[in-house]
Amino acid sequence: LLIHLFWQLFTCFLEVQLLGVPCLKNSVRVPLIMMASRSCGNFLDLASGGMLDVSQTPRGLPRVMTLPGIISDGNGSSDADSDSTSTVCRERKIIVANMLPLQAQKDPGTGKWRFSLDEDSILLQSKDGFSPETEVIYVGSLKVEIDPNEQEEVAQRLLDDFNCVPTFLPLDIQKKFYYGFCKQQLWPLFHYMLPMCTDHGDRFDRQLWQAYVSANKVFADKVMEIANPEDDFIWIHDYHLMVLPTFLRKRYNRVKLGFFLHSPFPSSEIYRTLPVRDEILKGLLNSDLIGFHTFDYARHFLSCCGRMLGLDYESKRGHIGLDYFGRTVYIKILPVGIHMGRLESVLNLPSTCNKVKEIQEQFKGKKVILGVDDMDIFKGISLKLLAFEQLLEQQKELQGKLVLVQIVNPARSSGKDVQEAKKETYLTAKRINEVYGCADYEPVILIDRPAPRDEKTAYYAIAECCIVNAVRDGMNLVPYKYIVCRQGSSSMDQAMGIKPDCPRTSMLVVSEFIGCSPSLSGAIRVNPWDIDAVAEAMNTAITMPDTEKQLRHEKHYRYVSSHDVAYWARSFMQDLERACKDHYDKRCWGIGLGLGFRVLSLSPSFRKLSVDHIVSAYKRTSRRAIFLDYDGTVVSQSSMVKSPSSEVVNVLNALCNDPNNTVFIVSGRGRSSLSDWLAPCEKLGLAAEHGFFLRWDKTSEWESLAADLDWKEIVEPIMKLYTEATDGSSMEVKDSALVWHHQDADPDFGSCQAKELLDHLENVLANEPAVVRRGQHIVEVKPQGVTKGSVAEKVLSTLASNGRAPDFVVCIGDDRSDEDMFESILNAVSSSSLPAVPEIFACTVGQKPSKAKYYLDDTGDVVRLLRGLANASNPKPRDSAQFQVSFDSVF
Repeated sequence: LLIHLFWQLFTCFLEVQLLGVPCLKNSVRVPLIMMASRSCGNFLDLASGGMLDVSQTPRGLPRVMTLPGIISDGNGSSDADSDSTSTVCRERKIIVANMLPLQAQKDPGTGKWRFSLDEDSILLQSKDGFSPETEVIYVGSLKVEIDPNEQEEVAQRLLDDFNCVPTFLPLDIQKKFYYGFCKQQLWPLFHYMLPMCTDHGDRFDRQLWQAYVSANKVFADKVMEIANPEDDFIWIHDYHLMVLPTFLRKRYNRVKLGFFLHSPFPSSEIYRTLPVRDEILKGLLNSDLIGFHTFDYARHFLSCCGRMLGLDYESKRGHIGLDYFGRTVYIKILPVGIHMGRLESVLNLPSTCNKVKEIQEQFKGKKVILGVDDMDIFKGISLKLLAFEQLLEQQKELQGKLVLVQIVNPARSSGKDVQEAKKETYLTAKRINEVYGCADYEPVILIDRPAPRDEKTAYYAIAECCIVNAVRDGMNLVPYKYIVCRQGSSSMDQAMGIKPDCPRTSMLVVSEFIGCSPSLSGAIRVNPWDIDAVAEAMNTAITMPDTEKQLRHEKHYRYVSSHDVAYWARSFMQDLERACKDHYDKRCWGIGLGLGFRVLSLSPSFRKLSVDHIVSAYKRTSRRAIFLDYDGTVVSQSSMVKSPSSEVVNVLNALCNDPNNTVFIVSGRGRSSLSDWLAPCEKLGLAAEHGFFLRWDKTSEWESLAADLDWKEIVEPIMKLYTEATDGSSMEVKDSALVWHHQDADPDFGSCQAKELLDHLENVLANEPAVVRRGQHIVEVKPQGVTKGSVAEKVLSTLASNGRAPDFVVCIGDDRSDEDMFESILNAVSSSSLPAVPEIFACTVGQKPSKAKYYLDDTGDVVRLLRGLANASNPKPRDSAQFQVSFDSVF
């Protein structure tokens, strides 16, 4: 016992020491929570007094959970008034983004860094959506470069003071990651700009992609240093970290992971040009919940998943879900909001009130149209100026009375495209002012400097109209801020000379290509490329009657005030909790290499069927029923030759020659094809067209179900119509069924047509004895009651009535239709329709969710298993090499 105790202590000592090693040279040393096994928790408590040299973990980050729900900081103290006393585990959220919500400034006198929270950061504001007991930890980079010698000290300060964990990327990786791959490749592509020539975006550079992956790996290391994967929820933000979910899921298969994309997601025609498109898609799909601002962005993402990865999605009780290797990846559509309290507090600042008085005096007698945009090529600033110029030209009475104030936020990158956009903006503004301006009137006022928040708020408050003319933008919260500022406050009303009960008005002209557009139903939506339409929209906005302006404003304000940033964060987290609730109900396996890694999630009872296991049961029994699908089971789905190999024929014959066996091929194929292909197997039973036709052996006549097939005359012309209208589709005519195939059609159009055909046929066949079913790339119409499950039921009941009820049943298939067989066999056993309970081996081909208890990897595995059974039926075959058994171990 003492030796065992010593060994456990020594093992735990090594484990804690390893977990305490920092991932980077200068990173803060924070041990992984819960990565040490629970079994050694008490030994850590015993040994922590002075034996283990473990650096003190900051108070906010508990080190080891010694008992369920009880936290210990690992120092072994038992003082009642100590900070190390055990407390109930707090709920934690880990928010990961490229930049931390911090402002950093170096004191020129002392040379010390000073940090403060960035109150305007959405990441920081989202905390309001969580309960007060929730601990929020931020992981990201700083906006300043920290000397390597200071990084460890700075990291500890940020952790202690702000619950922030900085990722110090090496300077070379940082430049290639952010300014290279993110800003020069992903950002333009996601905003629909292809690098057709070097003047319009950089071509794909493998080194920049490697830096992107390396940076995401550093973020993953930092997250796992502080995360308790079993309890913490991790929320990743934006396109900078799209492969981070893969690294986290690889570290811990059941990590609770959400991702929100704050930029547009392009259509599949644009996205598919990215050489690493699959790696990024698979990275996002390693999340449990993926959020988008608009349905358009989500639709484009789903389309890419369908076209490039062959994934289908469906709505599940109002939630869109993608089935991905047994996991359901949910899609969230909800635009982010603003922080109402933050903006209202700025409205009440004395500096804001003074500024609004100053601006009112400056533009006395004039109407102000306001624009607030970043300086980049997608914000459409020059298009906005051209439209304003057109308005002044067409409506000459507005000259001298209308001013466009354009606030230009600092550019986030410094590429040639930004410099060209800036040059064009200045030249256009200069031309307009020269043509339409005078000594006391400047039509266009450019504020190209970092404008303080009180100044921006003052401009929002006095502007008659706000215009956002971006050609592509992820969300854009400028219209929301404008609406709240136009609602005003008591201090602002007093400064502007407005009565408290005075009706509020606001007008918005917004591009139809920005994320906030769908939520602003009262705004005037425009195509920013249509200069005439934008000019007309601005004229409509400033000349509209006040009563209508008031109605539009009230509608917008109700939405913006109720859908703030707290609502957005709370709603996302509620859906993330829902998406993760069944994490521990299934077994998980990590499969795939590198960025192709994904988690296979299956039922706990689901396991691989080994040859020795089934052969053992096979030998113990004397009356056996064997049901086999054809395509994808005994013959490869991808094979161009659909006839069975000589090996398959020999194995089937060996099984059929055993008088204790009843063997059936159950397929959707027509009877003529099955008869031709399986002609050498004289004792083999065949069920064609999903069981509409059935034959016990080659000498037997085909039996068919009595069914009314008059509905075929209705269905055939409809299917022909859809075949003609859908390039790449085809129609298959069977004796008992009609099938429309669209696997060679355009994926999106084929899927859309299949849904339409399904609805069309269900309507016209509502009173007919036929069933319309949609499968993978098919729409099939067949008689009611015809399934592979009915074949299994009929064969089993016939054997039982003849006194040969089976005590051993094998059923193997790979398709959705085979699930009917699995279900029927299990139901037959549970309903006691058989005199004795047989040993059942329901087995699907491929590792995937199924009603079967077992799986085999592919057709090769199926043939090897059948060969093993054949060898057990004939222990000494003439050709021993022909029935060589290959035993597999249980998975």
